[in-house]
Amino acid sequence: MKLLLDTHILLWSAGQPDKLPESARALLTSPENSLFFSAASIWEIVIKLGLGREDFKVDPHRLRKMLVVHGYTELPVTAEHALKVDTLPPLHRDPFDRLLLAQARTEGMLFLTNDAAVVKYQESILGV
Repeated sequence: MKLLLDTHILLWSAGQPDKLPESARALLTSPENSLFFSAASIWEIVIKLGLGREDFKVDPHRLRKMLVVHGYTELPVTAEHALKVDTLPPLHRDPFDRLLLAQARTEGMLFLTNDAAVVKYQESILGV
């Protein structure tokens, strides 16, 4: 199964695995699953780090490098992804989450998230 990780799931898997729900840990360690991270997540981390957000204390350069080293695949943001955002109902206002979901839907992936607001979209979502 192809899994696109929500930014918080990505951060927890990289630096605070104890924060991951057990169901997420099982999905992330299963050899049957392919793990993807979005360029949008790295962008979100850079922006929120610059704003001083306490939950985004990570070196985004090192994070990206280590994700690639550990077998995660980077998913670039395309115009097709951006246009897919327009098809999403306004259930959640976070632009990063909406873009990540649009990417998952466009690419035939499941979006792995712990965000209850995102889970409301149901299609292409795997809530943990």
